[in-house]
Amino acid sequence: MSETTLTESRTGPFTEPSFAATCDWHRFGEGETPPWWLMFRDPLCVEYSKRDITFDNGGALRFLVAEPSRFALAMITCRYYQKDHWSVQTTTGSTPWVTWDGQYWWDKSGGLAGARLSGFRIHGQSVGIGDAVAALRPVYPELADALDDYGTEAGESGLTTPLPYSPICAAIG
Repeated sequence: MSETTLTESRTGPFTEPSFAATCDWHRFGEGETPPWWLMFRDPLCVEYSKRDITFDNGGALRFLVAEPSRFALAMITCRYYQKDHWSVQTTTGSTPWVTWDGQYWWDKSGGLAGARLSGFRIHGQSVGIGDAVAALRPVYPELADALDDYGTEAGESGLTTPLPYSPICAAIG
């Protein structure tokens, strides 16, 4: 993608990446570390379960041990798509402090990235652009209309935004 096209791009509503249909999904459980050889996948598409970030059973420790290698694997890829499912709580069965389902992607060759949270809740309370839209609509309908591209459902927020040009990944596009 040329730099002219990138500067003309604007942040907008969340969209799936153009390569989503070609994803071969690799799914990992709680605290599971992906194999190093996945760095050669293009695109790299992963799904992580992060529902057991709990302090009474070691779930938080398993998460903390696995996350650096997950992050490192992602950062070296040109085209990456991750879905994950989060829940952080003190003890098994307690009300979570925070929960959400996430989608995050980038295409360094195409100069775009996207992120979407759905079902975002803090201590059981729904939080997101979608909640703000619902609260604003009766009093400030124009503002609600401007925001609803970025989330319409309770606990939903998302966007797609330009990325800087990447000469290393440009040959892929």
